[in-house]
Amino acid sequence: MGMNSMALTIRLAVLFCLASAVSYAESWSGVLVDSKCFDSMERNVNSTDTLTNVDRDTNLEIRYCAPNAKTKSFAVVPPEGMSFRLDPAGNAEAAQLVRKAGKKSRFAVAVTGTIAKGTVKVDSILLAP
Repeated sequence: MGMNSMALTIRLAVLFCLASAVSYAESWSGVLVDSKCFDSMERNVNSTDTLTNVDRDTNLEIRYCAPNAKTKSFAVVPPEGMSFRLDPAGNAEAAQLVRKAGKKSRFAVAVTGTIAKGTVKVDSILLAP
């Protein structure tokens, strides 16, 4: 293999690695909650209880942690139950959405963005029909 072919191979390998690192927008639907409240509820378990997922009432946690006009940090809980937080821009959009919608016990939303380490970089967030 000549030097030119080897350099071309290395360039193609680097290009392939960079191309695979590009993230694509995904969409999720779920219920908007106050992330601090929801995290607190998730941590509030008996240390001797080994069946925490079975004993949890996620619907009660969602209702208890419904966001209001003062909420600053948000999370979305999809039907599967694994929550994810919103990035600062997403938090701002969610806060505006909650203020416009008024007092509700449940905010069903559709979120589009990219996720990394449990936080979504929000492209859009809308109230679900």
